[in-house]
Amino acid sequence: MKAVEAVPQAVDPQRVAQHGEAVMRLVDEIFPLVEGFYVDLHRNPELSHQEHRTSRAVAEWLSRAGFEVASGVGGTGVVGVLRNGPGPTVMLRGDMDALPVEEKTGLPYASTARGVDSEGNEVPIMHACGHDVHTACLVGAADLLASTRERWSGTLMIVAQPAEEMIDGAQGMLRDGVYERFGRPDIALAQHVGPQPAGLIAHRAGVILGAGATLRVRVFGSGGHASRPHNAIDPVVIAASIVTRLQTVVSREIDPADSAVVTVGVLRAGNKANIIPDEAYLEVNTRSFDERVQRRLHAAIERIVRAEAAASGAPREPEITLVQQAGVTRNDPAHTAALAAAHRAYLGDAYVVDMPEPFTGSEDFGDFGLSDGPDPVPYVFWFIGGTPHDVWNAAPGSTPYEKLAGVPGNHSPFFAPDREPTLRVGLAALTLGALTYLGHTSPRPPAETATAGHPSLLGEPSAPVPAPAGESVVEEEPELDSTRDADMAALLAEEDPADEGRADEGRADEGRADEGRADRAGLPQEPPPPPTGPTRGTDTGPGRPPTGPQQPVGPQPPTGPAFPAPPPSGPPVAAPPPASGEDPLSDDLPYPYRE
Repeated sequence: MKAVEAVPQAVDPQRVAQHGEAVMRLVDEIFPLVEGFYVDLHRNPELSHQEHRTSRAVAEWLSRAGFEVASGVGGTGVVGVLRNGPGPTVMLRGDMDALPVEEKTGLPYASTARGVDSEGNEVPIMHACGHDVHTACLVGAADLLASTRERWSGTLMIVAQPAEEMIDGAQGMLRDGVYERFGRPDIALAQHVGPQPAGLIAHRAGVILGAGATLRVRVFGSGGHASRPHNAIDPVVIAASIVTRLQTVVSREIDPADSAVVTVGVLRAGNKANIIPDEAYLEVNTRSFDERVQRRLHAAIERIVRAEAAASGAPREPEITLVQQAGVTRNDPAHTAALAAAHRAYLGDAYVVDMPEPFTGSEDFGDFGLSDGPDPVPYVFWFIGGTPHDVWNAAPGSTPYEKLAGVPGNHSPFFAPDREPTLRVGLAALTLGALTYLGHTSPRPPAETATAGHPSLLGEPSAPVPAPAGESVVEEEPELDSTRDADMAALLAEEDPADEGRADEGRADEGRADEGRADRAGLPQEPPPPPTGPTRGTDTGPGRPPTGPQQPVGPQPPTGPAFPAPPPSGPPVAAPPPASGEDPLSDDLPYPYRE
């Protein structure tokens, strides 16, 4: 397999942006279907390991787009592969599962679904973590790239993962031989919607998410009558002592320079006030940014649990079981820099920010990086903002850091990403991420704006646009309907050049020291304003006026109900791979290349 250093980005950031302009010209045609797919998923969420309907819909979409598709990978996972000539293999991953949360957003497409969790309990279900956004953007980006194969070369690998919330979906797909069966990627990419303002992308090199784990603890006593506690050994008292003592682990056993969290999220014992039960049950969750700290946390928890049981004379040793564990999500620094540069070149500096500090949340996407093995896969994971601008502006606080704490975040029953800007930036981020490695390094002939095996999604192809003599169409800056043009150009035109120095001025003012904490949130001091209407033009950076004609283009904000996604019907049909030896870049093949 190729070494990490043998898989640099295929093209420089400006050329990625140019490729993105050509690919994203189709976004206005496909967007209603992507939006409808998202609304359908939001209205019909499924718990971890139960994503049957969602996986069927993903498989059908990928099949129609021309991918080789396999379902049931690692349970309910879906893998789609599109081979398009020589080049690296790029993996785009999205997760599909929802949470046992009752939705309280008041949205017209709010979930009312209920289901049965892994312990047999009936629970409400909601996409409270944005996995519906991830899945809709995943299939949309796959379709855009399948429709513009003349713009790139290599292999695109789409992975729709189950059970991220259980932190075992990635491992399940790996155990099922996802790399052995479908190919080992040269780079793996993924994104997550978060509470930042809608339209932003947040990157961080190195550690971006912490390690997380859940331990189940069962402590045993001797039951008895509540009136005669001296004849019993009370496991409730043992559990209470454990909870209290665990609060000292971070404050007294972990270096203050290290971040760590210990939370007891479940505590159950007994069922009647006048009965001392036989046992008590706890679930303990840990977070850290360092595997060494994680090991120390777990050792301390086990020591405290056993010591408290022994101190109370428990008749049996407690049971301690590690049921969930995710390692640190550690982005490859060089590849993170390449992707951030490509996103900036397309969207503009104001809409791509760097996160100075990682989040304590955890993910299992890093498992696809095989970091414990001799031949790891480099990966990059980033955040896209989802908070509506009016909600952000109304949130309490004068700094972005304070506002982050005041808006509904992931796992909240009020989590409701702003549909259009969130989906559009998610589509652009994934598509540009793939093109950073798959895009051509040399000029290409003009392309048709047509689908590849997916006429039902984008309609009839338009005629090719001839390039002027002696010029490359790639080298031009065409006036195209792109995510940037639809959402961002007008905003950049309104940026005040003086804004660039405001954050530093705020940090210099001792009376406003907290404003400097905005950097910790991975946000600009002055977040971009809400969209005022799409325009066409080529922006030249924040605070600078765009060049080219300024005129309204692109779709208006959605009104009324979203387009419903068609329900999946029947098993997906596997698309055949290209004929052996065919090179989509060969001059001997008709252009643009189609299978």
